[in-house]
Amino acid sequence: MPVAVKRVYEAVSRTDGSRVLVDRLWPRGLTKAQAQVDEWLRKLAPSNELRKWFHAQPSHWLTFRKKYLKELSRHPEADIELRKLYALAHKKKRLTLLLMRESSKSCWMECGNPRPAPVPGPSTQCASGKARPDAADSEFPNPILA
Repeated sequence: MPVAVKRVYEAVSRTDGSRVLVDRLWPRGLTKAQAQVDEWLRKLAPSNELRKWFHAQPSHWLTFRKKYLKELSRHPEADIELRKLYALAHKKKRLTLLLMRESSKSCWMECGNPRPAPVPGPSTQCASGKARPDAADSEFPNPILA
């Protein structure tokens, strides 16, 4: 199933499918009616501390991923939201992850999404179709694209 990544501020499209916002804060200046978000999965977003660390050091993807997975494992609410994301991914023909920042600077865009749980059958491409930088040695395959 195709997974797209776009800014929440971009225009809504009929081809978006399920629109999922993964961020701890609601986007400034945007009403819920304007955003047309199907799910807001706050608990799947990295903590503010980790997000700020990654944006200051975007070349450290593998370290970010390990820290992020550790962070998720400490929060049972994240598991519930991850199950919602999986259900949406398999229910609709298309899933659009909505971000507040530019997608090129987002931790989600690095590999299409974070791979919070091991799933058999690793994907070697991110949502944009480019090869994942860590695909060859990935112990955490992409659960949505797998």
